[in-house]
Amino acid sequence: MDGMHDLGGRQGFGPVRYTLNAKAFHAPWEIRANALYGFAVRCGLFNMDEYRHAIERMEPRHYLTASYYERSLTALLTLCVEKGVVTAKELERLAGGAVPLSSAIGPGRGNAAVRQRFQPGDKVRVCDEHVPGHVRMPGYVRGKTGIVVAETPVYPFPDAHAHGMPAEEEPTYDVRFRSQDLWPESSDPALIHVGLFQSYLEPA
Repeated sequence: MDGMHDLGGRQGFGPVRYTLNAKAFHAPWEIRANALYGFAVRCGLFNMDEYRHAIERMEPRHYLTASYYERSLTALLTLCVEKGVVTAKELERLAGGAVPLSSAIGPGRGNAAVRQRFQPGDKVRVCDEHVPGHVRMPGYVRGKTGIVVAETPVYPFPDAHAHGMPAEEEPTYDVRFRSQDLWPESSDPALIHVGLFQSYLEPA
């Protein structure tokens, strides 16, 4: 989905702010939120792709103003409601007020019907697709051409995995792009590497 979470290559947001040697946690509630998220995953309540998509489904203004652990907590609570562990009303009662949750989940999609294996050195094109559900393909490489550098171990296809659909395992490919091809006339010469699932690629 084209949401506020996919900011790669977009302009107008200014420099990335960061702090050297920053602490992992800044408040006790962040530690608890992180522990609850890890516990839920270990218990099999949801998978990583469902968790990522719950963050993507946050209301855009909430997403942009939320901290890392607030996004994590929002996804956790949303999935707990969707999985029937707790109700939204119970959360509001415990919190003593409104609890913002992510928007409802939409349709996903299965693996591509026809997929091709690639070798290092193969020239590939990223499919020019606009997907309403979860997708692990950055928008800035959509429709672009690059060179396969390596192949990684297989993993369930996230576009289906995030929606509780049957997800066949497939490899991702480390694909190398030229920055000038991704952002013509607006970037310094560089090589950009992106991990892309097999279903996202076609021979160029």
